[in-house]
Amino acid sequence: MKTPVLEVHELIIERGGREILNLDHLQVHKGETLAVIGPNGAGKSTLLLALSHLIKKTSGEIIFKGNSLEKIKELDYRRQIGIVLQAPLMLDKSVYANVATGLRFRGVPRRKIRSQVDAWLGKLGIQHLSDRRASELSGGEAQRVSLARAFALQPELLLLDEPFSSLDAPTRAHLLEDFQALLADTEITTIFITHDLDEALYLGDRVAVLLEGHLRQVGPPEEVFSAPADADVAAFVGVETVIAGKVTTSRDGLIAIQAETLQLEAIADVEVGREVFACLRPEEITLLPCGEDIECDPSPPSSARNRLMGQIQRLVPQGPLMKVIIDCGSPVVALITRSSAYEMGLEEGTPVLASFKASVVHIIPRY
Repeated sequence: MKTPVLEVHELIIERGGREILNLDHLQVHKGETLAVIGPNGAGKSTLLLALSHLIKKTSGEIIFKGNSLEKIKELDYRRQIGIVLQAPLMLDKSVYANVATGLRFRGVPRRKIRSQVDAWLGKLGIQHLSDRRASELSGGEAQRVSLARAFALQPELLLLDEPFSSLDAPTRAHLLEDFQALLADTEITTIFITHDLDEALYLGDRVAVLLEGHLRQVGPPEEVFSAPADADVAAFVGVETVIAGKVTTSRDGLIAIQAETLQLEAIADVEVGREVFACLRPEEITLLPCGEDIECDPSPPSSARNRLMGQIQRLVPQGPLMKVIIDCGSPVVALITRSSAYEMGLEEGTPVLASFKASVVHIIPRY
């Protein structure tokens, strides 16, 4: 088994007598990108500051390349990591001087500094800004300089704290694309802090969900987003329909779940009598309006084994999409295009049939 580049054991951080971070165990392997996600106040930035040795832990252990940080000289550790923060921190000097600063501190020969700085300015598309002062840069340009400075150090571990959150959408999209390419080329071990789920899906080899200072789930992005470990994780990653019920039948991998006012079917191996949460992502639900002109029969069999009658409570525009909140006895949330909503004449009070396959229902046992 590979030795992790970074490993955390029983890490606790307190501020003002209040515990704000409590991690049992976390490890990051060489060459992987771990995206740490969670809402504001979850402890994400505190974790990054602890890993970068910028704040002191209350207890626990952080291990870097097999050695406890307490046994590594602080300067030796800092020389092996790169840090990029949300707000670029730069000297009021030229772009070239900012990228070269860390290399100069490390005593790198001038000729090598020139070649490394030029190479990374080129890879990040900012070589033409080499002589421009940092104070004259746009937000996107400044963040590219910060990334060039970090990559130029060729760190063993790269730590990033929401570096794209303050950028406008087009700038962010272009920088994310370039950043992903650089991670693939360099294979630098990276911990990426973000509250943006799209960034986590796009960049992360694995995703760690941090809620209220606790690590609730770690795994591949497709596992975390499609099979959340509990109802809180499900709510955070966008599983907006969570229905509590009890398994009433289980046969050949297909279970029936009885909720208060409705029944669902799902593909799962759960024993009869177990209380569960049935979780659904909004994009998995298909809607059909019902009324005087359109008659909906919830009973016929189809590939969508679940067919729930309900009434629209609210329509929430989300750019080109429309979130539709339906009362089916339990709240059900669907996501469709705005054009589809208009074509179907959906509005508050419209009766609809919400349908979805048994295979898209994720089951979380309740203990």
